[in-house]
Amino acid sequence: MSLKTLRNKIDKIDKMIVNLLNARNRVILNIAKLKHKSGKDIYAPDRENEVLRRVSKYSGRLMDKDALRAIYREIMSASLKLEKPLRIAYMGPEASFSNLAALKKFGSQVGYVACASIADVFLEVERGEADYGVVPIENSIEGAVTHTLDLLVESDLKICSQIILDVAHNLLSNCAKPKIERVYSNPQVFGQCRIWLQENLPHAQQIEVVSTTRAAQIAAKERNSACIASLLAAEVYKLGVIARDIEDSPHNITRFFVIGENDARVTGNDKTSVLFSIKDRIGALHEMLLPFKRNKINLTKIESRPSKKKAWDYYFFVDLEGYKDEPRIRKALIELDNKCKFFKILGSYPTGE
Repeated sequence: MSLKTLRNKIDKIDKMIVNLLNARNRVILNIAKLKHKSGKDIYAPDRENEVLRRVSKYSGRLMDKDALRAIYREIMSASLKLEKPLRIAYMGPEASFSNLAALKKFGSQVGYVACASIADVFLEVERGEADYGVVPIENSIEGAVTHTLDLLVESDLKICSQIILDVAHNLLSNCAKPKIERVYSNPQVFGQCRIWLQENLPHAQQIEVVSTTRAAQIAAKERNSACIASLLAAEVYKLGVIARDIEDSPHNITRFFVIGENDARVTGNDKTSVLFSIKDRIGALHEMLLPFKRNKINLTKIESRPSKKKAWDYYFFVDLEGYKDEPRIRKALIELDNKCKFFKILGSYPTGE
């Protein structure tokens, strides 16, 4: 069979795929009308999770699962655009890791709002200027993002989804490696690339800036300078890639929350985040955790933060497996609430990846 014949086959298959996508979009428009009548949110993390899980099973021998999920991410992003022009706030500017996380979750077809800080992301959603916000919550190497934890205490926004982003750090510059005198990045990134920098650029000055994107902007304009940032930043700011994957740990993962006005619906594979404060007495924290043990609930994370209202007064952030309305979860949370000075459910959301 000739190359031309095979390409003609591809053209016919492509036409079939586009026709099917248009048929899918016609159904999407009907769904949008029903959602509008019932007042339901356009973005449904539970349904998104279900679709991605289901199509992954159809991948077969020749289609990589990750590639199929990426294709469907864009299909669903186009569907969201059809239903409503969503706006997603993230800590910018463009090409930041928060931007990458937002693109991974919502695709390229929705609108994005780059914010100067995590606090501004919360404000954009609270004011209704954005439908959802994407904020970092923890890194596998550097730990919790404390600013996000502090803002969750005061905000009425809910956690409705999470994003797990594999973080790869790259040295970017428009000069050769031996000529690099200064390296720009944010403090967390320097902490994640400490060994590589000591071994490869021991004499270069490390200059902290607010974001990896800001670092890329400076490196693009300044002689003998480099930055540590994403490959997307290299593309956006026209920088050369001097070295890839320079992070000290190959398991460098950052977790992000999607925050919005409403709770996600139950999927059967969910996580719940809560926070509470306790009276300062011996054994108080142990007593707070007993309801989880009695109801056989697995805790996946516990983090403490000073309340900033009184010396030695702390908030505790807890992630647990299960949805907040499951009987055993509800029972444990009611028992915990009765013992605490302050108690708040931050949200239940699909575990996802």
